[in-house]
Amino acid sequence: MSESRTVPTYATRGARRTKTAQTAQGSGPATATLAPTWWVWLAAWPVTAVFILSNAATPLYVLWQKDIGFSKGTLTVIFAFYIVGLLGSLLVSGVVSDRLGRKPVLLPALALGVAACVIFATASSVAALIVARLFTGIAVGAVVSAGMAAVTDVAGQARKRLAALLASCAMVFGAGLGPLLAGILSETAPAPTVTVFIVEIVLLTTAILAVLRMPVRRPTAPPKGAWVRIPGVPKGNGLQLVLGIAVFAPGITATSFVLSLGPSLLSGVLGTTSRVVAGVMAFAMFLSATGVQFAVQKLRRRTILITGAAGTTLSMAALVVAVHSSSVAVLIASALLAGAGQGMGQLGGLSLLNSTVPPHRLAEANAALNVGGYLPAGILPVSAGYLSDAVGLTNGATVFAAVLTALAVIGGLVVISTRRRSSDHAEADADQHHRVGHRERDQVGLPAPGLEPVGRHRAE
Repeated sequence: MSESRTVPTYATRGARRTKTAQTAQGSGPATATLAPTWWVWLAAWPVTAVFILSNAATPLYVLWQKDIGFSKGTLTVIFAFYIVGLLGSLLVSGVVSDRLGRKPVLLPALALGVAACVIFATASSVAALIVARLFTGIAVGAVVSAGMAAVTDVAGQARKRLAALLASCAMVFGAGLGPLLAGILSETAPAPTVTVFIVEIVLLTTAILAVLRMPVRRPTAPPKGAWVRIPGVPKGNGLQLVLGIAVFAPGITATSFVLSLGPSLLSGVLGTTSRVVAGVMAFAMFLSATGVQFAVQKLRRRTILITGAAGTTLSMAALVVAVHSSSVAVLIASALLAGAGQGMGQLGGLSLLNSTVPPHRLAEANAALNVGGYLPAGILPVSAGYLSDAVGLTNGATVFAAVLTALAVIGGLVVISTRRRSSDHAEADADQHHRVGHRERDQVGLPAPGLEPVGRHRAE
């Protein structure tokens, strides 16, 4: 895919103009100012803050189950409304963000996150929990489309690979930090279901301040098509989207299962009731997702995706062993592998889209990737929850693991069987764009974004 692109110029007082970059392709060289590298990192903070909220309630459901009284099936329904809000948001937020700009989408989303915190803190019924999760899902849907695209906008064309890495890591790190923070506060602080969300309101407030100062511009491309539609990608980018979904979807479904039924597994099957343990397990899972992305960033995208599918497959095998042997250690190993599977699927998918999709369609493309991932992440864990009510948690988890193993294997085979020349063409085009940004990457200590480690040149 070949197109002429220029590095966006940011006209805000909050950013110093210190760097220049040439266009990756086009009729001739051109220069434009880039936002400082620290702004690229700070632009990822709203993503982290919202994803802290997305899973902050996880260790607290045991308390709500005791106070309000509801089954494991009802618990997964509460989680499912999060997916409903997220998917509904993705139908709108990506397109709106590409047309009106990132801030008009991010600021209302962050305000909705604050409202969700207030409802969580005062919840006394299942209905209140459902509404709070619905609002959380809407906020997350806006952030995964507009927020991740904003990181790329701030980074500029020359730092797309850095932008994909930071946006992806911000998502999974926040998703893990939420349950850890909630688990610790719920065991040590008074009124845990209130204190957790007061802290989260403070975090969301700092994210609002960051968005207000964020150096992004309003888009100039004329709007095309309906405002509400199923997110998609431009013609010619379908392969990149399919490859990302094939691995990202099983990975995020695995982590969603651990988040929704992990505490029940710990208490019902493994005999562990500590909310800190549940929070630590979730944090370790997403810390694995964060760390693995830094570890594999130099690999070819195809290799990252295949390895991600393998991680999800191994995670499900470990889950079966854990529930049949009542082993906490093996369950934690399963969670770590699930995190690695999601992290690599997410990084591979985002990197492919960032490198080939034009900026005026990037938020919609991010939304499309997440729709493909969150659909099974909502359906399968809910089904597993109700199945567990009927046949027992051990048998329900086993069936879930078998189904997800099949999906992960299929996803890996899709990546392997994809025509090599199509993948190589996309990666070669991306490599041309990334090569111009080597000076900016050196400043944050990241390796060159070549599709292989420096010094190695081989065909797949």
